Amino acid sequence: MSDIPSTLRYTEEHEYIRETDVDDEFIIGITDYAQGELGDVVFVELPQVGDSFSRMDVFGTIEAVKAVSDLYSPISGDVVDINASLETDPALVNGDPYESGWMIRMRAADPSELDSLMSAADYADHIDS
Repeated sequence: MSDIPSTLRYTEEHEYIRETDVDDEFIIGITDYAQGELGDVVFVELPQVGDSFSRMDVFGTIEAVKAVSDLYSPISGDVVDINASLETDPALVNGDPYESGWMIRMRAADPSELDSLMSAADYADHIDS
């Protein structure tokens, strides 16, 4: 069974978004379910700090033994940090997707976009359907 923290919001494409201690800044990564479906992650391509994305734009790719998948931005905003550890250890996504396996930190252009994302219960229903 996949770990679906109740404090996060989710996309239908299996990204999560987590609040930080800085107003309007959020951590984004892929869910435990997504990493399990992908299998062993061997490469993660992330954007540059300063890049801007609209909601649901592709911000990078993730490559696993089974497949290569796009990564989608749950919100519009600017990248303020990336998880550089994934360059040398992409398997962090498999081992701990919600903490050490996070991907980018974004400053939201429109925090109200969070309202369009799924709750943990909605996401659980989504992956069970």
